[in-house]
Amino acid sequence: MVFENDAREFLSVEELDRKNKDSVFNVRKTDMTFIWNTGEFLNITIDRVPYQLLKNEVIFLTEFHKIDAIDLESARMVRFNQSFYCIVNQDNEVGSKGLLFFGATGVPIVTINEDILGDFEASWNIFLKEMKAQDILQKDMLQAMLKRMLILSVRILRKSSNLNQLEKSQADIIREFNYLVEGHFSNHHDVAFYASKLNKSPKTLSNLFATVSQRAPLAIIHDRIMVHAKRQLDYTALSVKEIAYQLGYEDIQTFSRFFKNKEGLSPAQYREKSTMLQN
Repeated sequence: MVFENDAREFLSVEELDRKNKDSVFNVRKTDMTFIWNTGEFLNITIDRVPYQLLKNEVIFLTEFHKIDAIDLESARMVRFNQSFYCIVNQDNEVGSKGLLFFGATGVPIVTINEDILGDFEASWNIFLKEMKAQDILQKDMLQAMLKRMLILSVRILRKSSNLNQLEKSQADIIREFNYLVEGHFSNHHDVAFYASKLNKSPKTLSNLFATVSQRAPLAIIHDRIMVHAKRQLDYTALSVKEIAYQLGYEDIQTFSRFFKNKEGLSPAQYREKSTMLQN
């Protein structure tokens, strides 16, 4: 079911099975997506990385994630564009920016436990009902249900990532750091830049991350650079020199050393291996 209006605000709510699973590939500009596995298995490959979702696990994706393949028994998918609900500008009350979407720490997956499953089921059922409403309050109700499901997911992710150990202001710093890295990783590779944006010292940032994660801020920046580099090597015909320049490296040697140090292969070797596996 789809909601779409003259302002190009878009929301789709869909039950997936093996017959219509290919609808996950129909991603448009600014689309945000989350897929809730309701079957016994869900295998999805994103940016050539395979993920296996258990029952009642939910994965969150943006338009920048390239879905290569999916196989599932049954699932529920919610997809909306930034016009319908803007993660960047409207997210203060939800807190999904930098956690569920536009984070630099990987592909978020949350597990819906039995004690909260009823809340997700109720939200889904209201979603389906409101998609048929066709009145002047329909959009408001759909936004409310979307926000509710995102808030429920944020709560799970905060708890599983130990963010609940922090004060809200501290957790917001981590979220904002993740979001800043997503927007600036190609031009700024040092922690000092992000610390200055957050009015904090690099040491303060490192200490904050150390309380909730084994990944240091610099590692998050480097990992995000690698995700983009691999995408370009996998999906484009850009030369290694062009990719290096795109990622803010002044010379190909520096980029190649960085890539090999992280991956164990040079960019050219990685592309060759990836092409062979694809064929």
